[in-house]
Amino acid sequence: MASVQDPCSFASSSKCTTKHLNLSYHVDFERRVLKGKVALTVEVLEDRCSTVTLDTRDLTIFSATANGQSAKFNMGPEHSFLGTPLEITLPFELSRGQQVIVEVAYETAPKATALQWLTPDQTAGKKQPYLFSQCQAIHCRTMIPCQDTPSVKHSYYAQVSVPQELVAVMSAIRDGQAPDPEDSSRLVYRFRQPVAMPSYLIAIVVGALESRYQIGPRSLVWSEKEFVDKAAFEFSETENMLKTAESLVGPYVWGQYDILVLPPSFPYGGMENPCLTFATPTLLVGGHTRVIAHEISHSWTGNLVTNKTWEHFWLNEGHTVYLERMIGRSMESEQFRQFKAMGGWKELQESVKTFGADNPLTNLVPSLQDVNPDDAFSSVPYEKGFALLYHLEELLGGPVVFMGFVKSYIQMFAYGSATTEEWKAYLFTYFQDKVDVLNKVDWNAWMHTPGMPPVKPQYDTTMADSCIALCSKWTKAGEADLGGFTAADLTTLSSHQVIEFLSLLLQEEPLPLTHVKRMQEAYDFNSCINAEIRARWLRLCVKSRWEEAVPKALQMATEQGRMKFTRPLFREVYNFDKFRDEAVRMFKTHRAAMHPVMVDLLSKDLKVDLTSC
Repeated sequence: MASVQDPCSFASSSKCTTKHLNLSYHVDFERRVLKGKVALTVEVLEDRCSTVTLDTRDLTIFSATANGQSAKFNMGPEHSFLGTPLEITLPFELSRGQQVIVEVAYETAPKATALQWLTPDQTAGKKQPYLFSQCQAIHCRTMIPCQDTPSVKHSYYAQVSVPQELVAVMSAIRDGQAPDPEDSSRLVYRFRQPVAMPSYLIAIVVGALESRYQIGPRSLVWSEKEFVDKAAFEFSETENMLKTAESLVGPYVWGQYDILVLPPSFPYGGMENPCLTFATPTLLVGGHTRVIAHEISHSWTGNLVTNKTWEHFWLNEGHTVYLERMIGRSMESEQFRQFKAMGGWKELQESVKTFGADNPLTNLVPSLQDVNPDDAFSSVPYEKGFALLYHLEELLGGPVVFMGFVKSYIQMFAYGSATTEEWKAYLFTYFQDKVDVLNKVDWNAWMHTPGMPPVKPQYDTTMADSCIALCSKWTKAGEADLGGFTAADLTTLSSHQVIEFLSLLLQEEPLPLTHVKRMQEAYDFNSCINAEIRARWLRLCVKSRWEEAVPKALQMATEQGRMKFTRPLFREVYNFDKFRDEAVRMFKTHRAAMHPVMVDLLSKDLKVDLTSC
């Protein structure tokens, strides 16, 4: 497959490619650093190769060797978010096809954006510190000098030394533990990942972790002991979802599928780290089924077949949402899939509105030249990607026919990476008898044009009709009609439908304050603990300028750190002129406890200059 230049990486991936990583870490909680060595097995792709360039950011490099011989190294100019290229000069020349083991001794910085170090007070148990990583998209380079591009995939082995009262887990198969021969107060945990994967899926967690429950033949739940019972109950459907996914797209190749519930500051709903899905604790109060189905789906679309660069992120996320909803179709119904697709369309509308309909970051395939991939993160690759796949499904013969293509695409590109052009070429090959249909698709409008898609799918509204009707009743109600609303309005609605009802209201003009106060009297949303419902309800209240809701909104925005909830809640309060300064003050107060990615993005949302605070 043709080499593609990744605008988000300095690594010389067209000259050489990493085949294996061997990691050794000493976790230092006092200094908040990882001190370590990485040995990269690198295969040369062209003749007369004498240098290897790796991605780094905020790393201190101590030494480099090549096949055991000392190697000179040079740090290039520093880029604001891409970091610093590390150029290693080999003490010999290599020919195409030859391999070299390049070893680098180094240390991470306390400010490494891949790592969040938590004090005991920031954990559930309050007694031990905690460390977790989040490498997607380009943060692995802050904890490992590597070819930090999804176009390069490799296996890895790791040894991690931690204080003996703590447990380490990684995105790999556990391979035993032993006392640290250099320090009797520490243990060394070993891990192996035999399946080739990109650098952004390397993950590490160290904390007072337990795995008390086997929730399936290949699944454990990990968390602090305070969450472990609840987590085991909430994730009990995991094996059913895995089997359903296997029936759709083929065998699960990663062996173990564990779930780790992280502390509240984790900024995403989930992260599809192989063998060890990361999950936010907000899932323990609603919304877990969709997120786990999504992360399971990534085992095929994203982890097994990966976008070649972050400009093609929709290949990961659009296909994963499609597969996640096909799992929902198998386990629930086609109407349920249609209902979730409608909700996704609304999320896409909200993202396009937030970015602006002319913003090139709302392209399905955006240019990321001089763009931080974190700044481009939104529901666009997920939901615009899904909408395209659903549109193609309708054109080409329905879900069973199109699922056949998705399975074949995964088999074709398994263990590798793909671009949109390669995906499209394979689509035309697979459906060679329907090329005339494919030629009528406005590919430029779908792929390279900002804003909403050129075609709006006509989804089945059966499950949404009651939500739409209740929304309409509220928006049309006058003062005299408010007494007609009672708790009985919600008795026939599932939690999914209540979420949809509130999402519909958020798209309308703000309700009068009398209306949201009456809604609280009738439905008592303030006592609801479902995070998906609560976040939308509080946004609705703030949007209607209910001052009493502002402290509740800011409390939810800061007691957990999931970007899906925290950023919209902060933005809503910031847009309430009277409380704009309070939103900024709360951000500054809680900034130290937030994840680095969250701090960066929220500072932009709230127009806070981080250099001055």
